[in-house]
Amino acid sequence: MSIQPAGTKLEYTVTYLEMTHHPRYPWPVMPVGFPGNLVRAERPPDWYFLSLYDAVGRDYAWEDMHSEPPGAVADWLADPKTSLWTLLAHGWPQGFFVIDAREAGRSDLSYFGLVPEAVGKGVGRFLLQTAILTGWSEEGTEKVTVNTCTLDHPRALGLYQWAGFDPVRRETLTRVLTRPRDLSRIPD
Repeated sequence: MSIQPAGTKLEYTVTYLEMTHHPRYPWPVMPVGFPGNLVRAERPPDWYFLSLYDAVGRDYAWEDMHSEPPGAVADWLADPKTSLWTLLAHGWPQGFFVIDAREAGRSDLSYFGLVPEAVGKGVGRFLLQTAILTGWSEEGTEKVTVNTCTLDHPRALGLYQWAGFDPVRRETLTRVLTRPRDLSRIPD
């Protein structure tokens, strides 16, 4: 087991991507045999978002939202131009996405991912295409944006490009882990 302890300094590269034309693919159909439902959360409490954020992002060093000032996450989630969607199956979350359409003309896929137990089950492409089309369905959307980094799932960048996003900028940053990171849980 390979653990990066809290306090480890990491250098990583963020890739910013955008899609400036509505994709040609139709709304996807839930994969055959997957007993899931996609549900929009109405005014979710911050703890709900943070539990999904942790379940999906713990292994990828998603820590930033925990350092937001009190009330900031709840205010963001309460904005009518922010939508949180959860993919549920077997009575528990399989993944989620958040569309932030507060900026005129832009829908940002702020968060997207699957819990470790759902990776490789054939639902990632369904969820991503649904997220993208949800972003495009926001009134006035001229582009959909997303970013990923080298700490995320190793196939994330390729998946975003497969779905129609184009890289527009890269940036190298550093962070210090506030919690241990279990590298053995990250797929190759």
